[in-house]
Amino acid sequence: MVMRILKKSGDINNFFLLLRKRASGGTGRVDAKVRRILSDVRKDGDRSVIAYTKKFDSLDIKDLQIRPEEIRRHASRADGKIIRSLGISAKRIRSFHEMQKEESWFVTEPCLRKGATRKLAKRPGRCGSLRSLLGQVVRPLERIGIYIPGGKASYPSSVLMNVIPAQVAGVDEIALCVPTPRNEVNPYVMAAIEMLGVREVYRIGGAQAVAAMAYGTETIRKVDKVVGPGNIYVATAKKLVFGEVDIDMIAGPSEVMVIADKTADPALIAADLLSQAEHDELASSILVTDSAVIAEKVVKELGDRLGRIKRVAIAGRSLSNYGAILLTKDIREAVRLVNAVAPEHLEVLTEDPFALLPMIRNAGAIFLGPWTPEPLGDYVAGPNHTLPTGGTARFFSPLGVYDFVKRSSLLSFSKAGFAKLADSVMILSETEGLSAHGDTIRVRYERD
Repeated sequence: MVMRILKKSGDINNFFLLLRKRASGGTGRVDAKVRRILSDVRKDGDRSVIAYTKKFDSLDIKDLQIRPEEIRRHASRADGKIIRSLGISAKRIRSFHEMQKEESWFVTEPCLRKGATRKLAKRPGRCGSLRSLLGQVVRPLERIGIYIPGGKASYPSSVLMNVIPAQVAGVDEIALCVPTPRNEVNPYVMAAIEMLGVREVYRIGGAQAVAAMAYGTETIRKVDKVVGPGNIYVATAKKLVFGEVDIDMIAGPSEVMVIADKTADPALIAADLLSQAEHDELASSILVTDSAVIAEKVVKELGDRLGRIKRVAIAGRSLSNYGAILLTKDIREAVRLVNAVAPEHLEVLTEDPFALLPMIRNAGAIFLGPWTPEPLGDYVAGPNHTLPTGGTARFFSPLGVYDFVKRSSLLSFSKAGFAKLADSVMILSETEGLSAHGDTIRVRYERD
C-alpha cells in the first residue's frame, strides 16, 4: 500500500502532528550555520558572497552579475514552443494581478459616510471650510529582491509568478538572485527574465544571496523586501533577516488536499495526488473522503500509476511518509479537517464543489471541479502559485500585488475640525499620563 487509510480520530490527530513537525523541522539544525553566513556577508560583503558561492555552488566567480547580453545568449537556446507557453502564462498572470491593484483614497468631513470616498487621482487640496480630510496613500516599494532557485532544479514559472506582481505594483527596482551551481544556467529561466525585461540579475544563491539582498554589499544594493522560494537555508535566512527587510512568507514543503465524495473519479484523484508527491520527499498529498469505496480505488490507482512517472522514488517516499487518505463520516467533517490543516492547495472533487466553498476558511488556493487540477494553477491559470504552506494559510495569503505596496495614512484638519476633537485628545492624553500630548492642543488655543 503506497498510502495509509486513516479512520480513527487518534490516528488522524497523530498524522496532523507529523505534518506540523514536518513543516517546522530542520530550521533549528541549520539556524547556526545560516546565522554565520548572514554575519559574514554583513561584515565582508562581496568577499564573503564569493567565498560561499565557491564553497556551496562549486563556482569561482569574479563578477556577481549576469549581464543582459549573457541573459540573452542563454535565452536564445530555449525552445520556441516553450517560450510561447511562457508567454501565454505571463499574459494571464499579468491580467489576473492587474485586478489586485489598490488605489489611494480619501474622505472628507462632514461627509464621513459611505459613498464619500474619492480617489486621489488629483491633488485633494486643502480642507478649506471642511472639518477634516482623512485617507490612505498607496505607494509601491522602491526596491525588492527576488530569489529564484537555479541550476538543474530551476523553474521559469517562479520568475513569472514573483516578478509580474511587483511590476504591476509599480516597483521601481527589481533585483534577482539566480544561483548557477557548477556554472549550470537554465535557458528557460533566462528566457523568462528576458521576457519580463529584468536587467539586474546576480549569479548567487543560498543564505548568502538573501544576506546580500537584505544587508547590501559593494555590488548589490540593499532591498526593501526579499521574496521567492528556496531550500531550508534560504527559508531560514529569510526568517532571520525579517525586520531588517520585509519578506513574503516562510515557505515549507509543498502540499495538496483533495476533498472527494462518491461521485469523484479515482483516476483523477490519484493523478493529482501524484503531481504533488513528485515535488520532493517532504511533499504531502492527502485525500479526505466520506466514501470507503473511493478510498480503496484511489489506493489501487496510486499503485498502478506510481511506476509510470519519472520521479517514482521521490513520489513513493512522499506518499508513504507524508501522504494519507482520511476517511470521514460525511463531507462536513472532511471540510473541518481541511480547515484544521489549512493546506497550500485544495482540490474539491464533489458533486457540487461550489456548495462547499462558504465552509472552506483555510486554504492557499482552492481548485473547484474535475477540470481544475492543481498544476493548472502552477503554470497558466493566472493566480499566483506562491502560496502559504505548513498551516500558515490560516493567516497568510498568496503572493500578490498587495505584497509590493505600502500604505500611508493621510490626515488634514481645519481649525473647525481640530476644535471639534480637541477636548477628547486632552482628556485621553491626561488619562494615559502623557501631558505633552495635551500640550500640543493647548498651545494651539493659546496662539490663536
